[in-house]
Amino acid sequence: MSKTVGLYFGTFNPIHVGHLVIANHMVQHANLDELWFVVSPQNPLKPKASLLADYHRLALVRIAVDNNLRLKASNVEFDLAQPSYTIHTLAALSEKYPDYQFTIIMGEDNLNTLPKWKNYEEILANYSILVYPRVESDENLSVNNEGRSDLLDHPKVTMIDAPLMKISASFIRKSVKTGKDVRYLLTEPVLKYVDEMNFYKK
Repeated sequence: MSKTVGLYFGTFNPIHVGHLVIANHMVQHANLDELWFVVSPQNPLKPKASLLADYHRLALVRIAVDNNLRLKASNVEFDLAQPSYTIHTLAALSEKYPDYQFTIIMGEDNLNTLPKWKNYEEILANYSILVYPRVESDENLSVNNEGRSDLLDHPKVTMIDAPLMKISASFIRKSVKTGKDVRYLLTEPVLKYVDEMNFYKK
């Protein structure tokens, strides 16, 4: 059975309502049958103390999307060589699901860095990209001052008028660590899991 599947890559540390709003908007308004959250594994060469174990972040995504049949969690990158390159992930998925049409979902800030990705020309030749607007942080503006990406004019790239979400996982982690209430930034099942496991409190 043929499907059009959007691939939303990230560490999701943790998955929050911003991710879910973007994902649901894409699956409702961008002609996708499903959207898969592709959970990126921890790079063994760059361990981050604040990054939860792979299986915990995958579990958080699974419980976040449990009641939405069109949103799914994917651990495809867990079994691929590190570091993870999107082109390798796409090749693995296309081989496993030859009837599926995969589309990459990314923020506009990530589109600006696409030319630095491994084999990015091959990605653009074989896969479409759906882009959602991102609120640029001061840090991003200083690093990336070229403004609008020329790739927005590429025939394989489509800008989707998704809601602007200025919610970051790092802000949520810092808030939890300092005892702040984050109940409206995480879905109730995710918040319960994070709280019961004492995640991000140290």
